[in-house]
Amino acid sequence: MYRVAYTVRLLDYPAVDEALRGAEQRFRRELDRQLGADVVPALRAFQNASESGEADLTKAEIALAMRWAKAYDAARTAGFRDMGDTQEAYFEVGPV
Repeated sequence: MYRVAYTVRLLDYPAVDEALRGAEQRFRRELDRQLGADVVPALRAFQNASESGEADLTKAEIALAMRWAKAYDAARTAGFRDMGDTQEAYFEVGPV
C-alpha cells in the first residue's frame, strides 16, 4: 500500500527548536497511530467537509472527516503534553 507523505509544523509557539521538534514528533506519532495510512485522505476529507455542505459528501467522506477531527484532537493533546501555555499555537498538517 502506498502511503502519502505529510508534514507537521507547530506554529505560533515561542519555544526553542528542540521543544518544537519534540512536540511535532509526538503529534505525528499520535496522528499515525490514530489514522495510519489514512492521514492525508482524512485531512482532505475534513477540508472538503469544511468547504462544502454535507449533502455534497459521501458517507465515507463524512466518516473519514470525523475520524480526522478525533485524531487531530488526540494528536494535539499528545503534541502539547508538558508544553505549558499553548493558547495561540496550532499544528499545521499538509501533504508533501
